[in-house]
Amino acid sequence: MAHGLQIRDEQSGYNKNLFCIPKHYEEDLERVFIPHGLILDRTERLARDIMQDMGSHDIVALCVLKGGYKFFADLLDHIKALNQNGDKSVPITVDFVRIKSYCNDSPTGKISFVGEELSTLNGKNVLVVEDIIETGRTMKALLSKIKDKKPRMVKVVSLLVKRTCQSPGYRPDYIGFEIPDKFVVGYALDYNEYFRDLNHICILKENAKEKYRMS
Repeated sequence: MAHGLQIRDEQSGYNKNLFCIPKHYEEDLERVFIPHGLILDRTERLARDIMQDMGSHDIVALCVLKGGYKFFADLLDHIKALNQNGDKSVPITVDFVRIKSYCNDSPTGKISFVGEELSTLNGKNVLVVEDIIETGRTMKALLSKIKDKKPRMVKVVSLLVKRTCQSPGYRPDYIGFEIPDKFVVGYALDYNEYFRDLNHICILKENAKEKYRMS
């Protein structure tokens, strides 16, 4: 069973005034929930765990867009460092799939895959890189599509896993942080496309949801 760094329900994060926050978002954020440096340190350890498990065969790293792109880039940087400095190394290729399942802060119930090209996954070790898993329904739908292509192995790493009563119990193979059921943004996690340009993962104020809400 995969375990991430546990952030307990009662943890409220950090005073945002102690961190560098873009001016255009200062009024929209409640607290800094996971600082950027902690994200990078945890990502470095995930890279090591992944290479220990998957580092004996070529890896196709599949980034789930758009929210996964920052985590994906930083994770691959750490994997590349291990390739350069370790006793063994494996070729890494990359691919991308875009999934849309949210409008405002609610799942739409519809999952659409945009522009995916998964035919190259046959016989490969596939590492799916996701930003956040909540109910797990989106990931299960993607894994079903991937498994149709008959890969050699499929592992999933998610930066965040949210503890929510809606979850049917799906857990990825590698977890960065387990977080309470709070709506978070930053480090490429968005609210209607805003906040991707924020380094830290932060808690969004309720009135900011109204400000950036799509009609």
